[in-house]
Amino acid sequence: MKILIPIKRVNDYNVKVRPNQANTDVDLSSVKMAMNPFCEIAVEEAIRLKEAGKADEIVVVTIGDDKHQEQLRTALALGADRAILVKTGVSVQPLGVAKVLAKIYEAEKPNLIIMGKVGIDGDHNQTGQMFAALTGLPQATFASEVNVDGDRVEVTREIDGGLETLTAEMPAVVTTDLRLNEPRYASLPNIMKAKRKPLEEIDIESLGIPLDSKVNTLKVESPPDRQEGVKVETVDQLVDKLKNEAKVI
Repeated sequence: MKILIPIKRVNDYNVKVRPNQANTDVDLSSVKMAMNPFCEIAVEEAIRLKEAGKADEIVVVTIGDDKHQEQLRTALALGADRAILVKTGVSVQPLGVAKVLAKIYEAEKPNLIIMGKVGIDGDHNQTGQMFAALTGLPQATFASEVNVDGDRVEVTREIDGGLETLTAEMPAVVTTDLRLNEPRYASLPNIMKAKRKPLEEIDIESLGIPLDSKVNTLKVESPPDRQEGVKVETVDQLVDKLKNEAKVI
């Protein structure tokens, strides 16, 4: 069984980002970059399936310039077998990403596609669903547990009312939630081995996909500073402020 894992290069989640001077985008000029945390969870889940003897090959793919090789090599160091870089120097929106992944899916013919439910930069939560729609594959989103049995995958997913279990025939798309697993760290020997694992580069123009923007960003600004709270001495004062000032009761 082959597993395909799309991954994304994002700002490190420990870094506080700020808008650029023109307020047209986030300033990433001197920001530490890393693999999207939800993508790390997807890679970890694929590795666990392979360790359990339920997968034979793990392929990771990302879209971007040469800097994105860093995140692909990280995935290879964690346990992926080979990587694909779809090269472009422009930012690709979720629908464009889904179209590119559909082309990669046609070429690779994986049995299972595991991907993060959302990127922590744009916070769109769209690509997995769009990809499933374009390819006509069954999907199970927000997975907190994944079990593969033969040609079927059983996914426990988190919903507002609790947990829901879905079963789909593969090939299928699964998007990962935070509670699915805890990603491992790459060991130094595996980091060295990752340098020798195959990394294929594909020019995005060769895929023949229009990448025109469907969404235009008007302005990017930091959220307003949080105001200092008000202390009250009695319950009556609290109720009065909630009723007459906050107007929530």
